[in-house]
This record gives sequence, structure tokens and C-alpha cells, in this order.
Amino acid sequence: MYPPPSAQFLPAHAQSHRLVSVVELHRTDGAVVRLPHTGGSVTVDRGAAVRRTCTVTVSDTSLIPMTPSAEMAICGARLRILRGIQYADGTVETVPLGVFRVDSVSGDPDFGPVAITGSGLEAIIGDDRFMAPYSTRANTAAVTAIAALVRESIPGIVVVASVSDEPLGPRTWDREANRWDAVRELATAVGADVYVDADGQVVVAELPDLLTAPIVWSVDAGPGGVLISAERGYSREGMHNVVVASGENTETGSAPVSATAMDDDPGSPTYYLGPFGRVPRFYSSPTLTTVSLAQGAANKLLRDSVKLASTADITAVPNPCLEPGDVIRVTYGSGDRELHQVQSYTIDLAGGSFTLTTISAKEDA
Repeated sequence: MYPPPSAQFLPAHAQSHRLVSVVELHRTDGAVVRLPHTGGSVTVDRGAAVRRTCTVTVSDTSLIPMTPSAEMAICGARLRILRGIQYADGTVETVPLGVFRVDSVSGDPDFGPVAITGSGLEAIIGDDRFMAPYSTRANTAAVTAIAALVRESIPGIVVVASVSDEPLGPRTWDREANRWDAVRELATAVGADVYVDADGQVVVAELPDLLTAPIVWSVDAGPGGVLISAERGYSREGMHNVVVASGENTETGSAPVSATAMDDDPGSPTYYLGPFGRVPRFYSSPTLTTVSLAQGAANKLLRDSVKLASTADITAVPNPCLEPGDVIRVTYGSGDRELHQVQSYTIDLAGGSFTLTTISAKEDA
């Protein structure tokens, strides 16, 4: 969860308050313009290659580029979006929702409104496809190679890693290959996710464990609570309870390696020897040159695969600090409690509730 600016920030969202949302346009000429806006939203989705996307509606028709110089100011521009509250004493606190590349600006040039759409910075890296074969031979440690790849597209971008910079087998991608896909493959090799966070930093980190991660937010029904409604579900689509990860690197001539991860808990509904059935997934990458690396990749992909069975849509008072992977406690009107792990949400810049989609749930005693 993004650190709240003060201890009163999250509790105040459950009380009557004035919403504040800020949209900054960072033009290519260096100017930063705060955009008065009439609406918009930010979507955050762990399952998407580009984790954050946005739409913003403004009335200022001068933002529609009508001349080459106006196009130059917008083509490559970025949006920075924040959301928070204003307290009764006039104090304002906000947290960032993301940094976005401006993808499109459109509207009626005479009357408006003007719609702006944007994508997280992963889109810049992904669009910068390799113009020639690219090898990590000179940077075979995972985090070092990731940093080199992303900084070729966005010089100076900050890379924050909470995993070890393990050496990998060298990997060569063909011309035209997607650079962000290459980054994600390197992160998988060390059992991690990789994404751009709300501050515009590239983060390389493991998905928190539902059973051990701290509970960052309580979503309670009833007076004083923030729960509005909930819908629980189950789907086996995309489910795998066995993952086999393997690697063979012809550049180094290393021997083939393989490792298997499986849901081996007899009490689990997706137990690989249980009535759910055995549903294997296979993954291969030349970056996996040791059994340890193969096992880490298999474990990571298994965590992703088995969490999809239990899903929930939780509608609540918006919490702009939430991040995918965060663990929340939901208390229903019946008094039953569950732990949920956030997968995605969309937060409105003009107010209203928001709906969280979760990727796993567990009864909380």
C-alpha cells in the first residue's frame, strides 16, 4: 500500500469529506500545467502488462493540438494524477495514482469536452521494440539487466528491487521483440513481478503471500464501515495447480534444468491429487540455468495460477493508497470475515465508490 500522508488520512475517507483530485500535464517543453477537470478515472490492474491506465475529461479545448507546435507539446507529454481529501480546516492531503504517457487527446474543438487517455510508463518501454537482436550477455544478473533494458527506453528511470540480483543465463531476443515482455521474463526468472508504481518507478518484487503479508486495510460493513456491497465467485478459468519450469541455454552450453511446483496441500480445493484434477502449466526460458532459478520461476507462476480460483468484487469507499497484491480484511454484515488480495480496481476522479477485484480469499478467524 502506498504510505498514507498522515494517520488521519484513511479513517477520514469513511467520514464526510471533500474529495480532491489533481491532474498535472507535464508538457514536452518542460511546462507543468494543472488541468481543471470534470471527470475521469484511473484503472490499476495487476493482470495487465501496463498496470495503470487513465481517462481524464476537461473543458479546455485549447488542449486539442491544432498546430505542429501544439502537437510537439503533447506528443510525448505525461500526466501525473493524485487523489485525496480536504479537511475541515482547509488542509489538503493527496497520494499519487500514477504517471501516464498521453496516448490521445480528442474532442469538439469549439465546444468540448476534451477527453485525454493515458497509459503507464510500461507502454513506453513496450513500444520501444528491439531494432536489432538484443542480448543480456553483458548484463546477466536479473535486476541489472532489467535496469539496463528500461533505461534505454526511459533514461534515468528509478528501479526499486526487493529481490536479489541473481545471475541468469544470457538471453537474446530477436529484432522486433517487445522490450517490456523481455523485462517481465527476466523478473519471472527470479520469481518476481515487475511493474511501474504510482510514483513512476519500476518495481521488481515478489507478490506478497496472503497468509503472511500484513493486513493494510479493513473493509467493514455497517455504521462507520467502508463496505458497500460484495459479490463472491469461483472460476477455474486460467487455473493451473502444477507448473513445470525449465531452461536450456545454448549460448553457455549448460545442461538442461527443470523444476516443478504444485499445490500439494491436501486441504486445498485445488490440490493436485484431489477432485479438481491435475492441470499443469509449462514454462521455458533460457534465463533459467540452475534448478534454483527454475524452482523460483515455477513457484512464482504457481502463485499466480492458483489464486484465480476464488474471486470477489468488493464495492467500498475509495482508498487511493491501495496497490495490487495488498491484503485486506473484509467483514460482512453477517460478521463473517475473509482475507482478500487485491487484483484490480478503478477509482473515479470525481467521487463515488469503487470496486475491488480480488484474486484470492481465505476465511479469517
